[in-house]
Amino acid sequence: MTSPESPTAPDAPGALAPRAFPMRRGCPFAAPAEYAALRTDEPVARVTLPTKREAWVVTRYDDVRELLSDPRASADIRRPGFPALGEGEQEAGARFRPFIRTDAPEHTRYRRMLLPAFTVRRVRAMRPAVQARVDEILDAMLDAGGPVDFVTAYANAVSTSVICELLGIPRHDLEFFRDVTRISGSRNSTAEQVSEALGGLFGLLAGLVAERREEPRDDLISKLVTDHLVPGNVTMDQLLSTLGITINAGRETTTSMIALSTLLLLDRPELPAQLRQDPSLMPAAVDELLRVLSVADSIPLRVAAEDIELSGVTVPADDGVIALLAGANHDPEQFDEPERVDFHRTDNHHVAFGYGVHQCIGQHLARLELEVALETLVRRVPTLRLAGERDQVVVKHDSATFGLDELMVTW
Repeated sequence: MTSPESPTAPDAPGALAPRAFPMRRGCPFAAPAEYAALRTDEPVARVTLPTKREAWVVTRYDDVRELLSDPRASADIRRPGFPALGEGEQEAGARFRPFIRTDAPEHTRYRRMLLPAFTVRRVRAMRPAVQARVDEILDAMLDAGGPVDFVTAYANAVSTSVICELLGIPRHDLEFFRDVTRISGSRNSTAEQVSEALGGLFGLLAGLVAERREEPRDDLISKLVTDHLVPGNVTMDQLLSTLGITINAGRETTTSMIALSTLLLLDRPELPAQLRQDPSLMPAAVDELLRVLSVADSIPLRVAAEDIELSGVTVPADDGVIALLAGANHDPEQFDEPERVDFHRTDNHHVAFGYGVHQCIGQHLARLELEVALETLVRRVPTLRLAGERDQVVVKHDSATFGLDELMVTW
């Protein structure tokens, strides 16, 4: 996969053998320990993926931003060198074509379709509705009594409810959407399992699209049907794929962030105390939590369409390359004491939402959900605590998004 001209080609003097990837976190609130050594000794390093293919990983903040803004770094999942992390990922992606795994102009077209629903102004107007839904979900959790699985009862319920309400999906079995994402985002799922999970989701969405063609409403599905499907700008399959990835990406990362952030706040009670004392800190706290936790660490998967040089190393054309967001967000060259959680940190230009043309389109909505979900929890349930031992908390290591499978709490 590497060219003879590459400074780290396997036959080059002093070349290092590929490292196994992904690398596990020792602490859920920090990047894998290996990232620090890579930034210093091998900032552009060869790795062996779970699929047995080789690719490159990038860990320095400046290199990650440079790579993600480079038009030669392709996100097209159909390219042979695409660094899929699961056996079924590339096959399913090539079939369903999620727009985040495409390049311009295709990616640009779909992004423009969705952008009006995720502007700062539109999201700001959603705050009262999001607050009302969060209060309703928290009321239900408190009424049920502890101990309870916080991931199911609160984190997933909040993120799934908000994205479904935006799209216009009736309140459904919230665990259905979680199961779809769990299967489609797992590195252990086969192509058949991913296709079956997504097929169930697309079946639900196809029924809603048909309803909106007959009777449009004030929701995103209706808007996309009226403005893009009916005029023939997109096909039914393209619309379903766009809706599917909007749901999966929109709810999974936010679920992980709410749950992991809550665990961190429970571990470090001085932090929620700061937020109770000064609620105006919440927006900065959310950005700091996004930086520290970096749940979408290895989501930016790319293929070099041409040779790309980073930190003096050439990534040859057609090689896969992964921009590690947690590596960038814990780079001491960019962030002073990066492992420290500091709600007063200034100039927090993290890349938790990616960077460049593929930067997360739903980042304003994600910030709103996190602000409301965490502020409400800290304010209304000051006695929240773990139910059980800390080492019993189940962490997800084999998913596209880092997070928690379960978090048992009481109050």
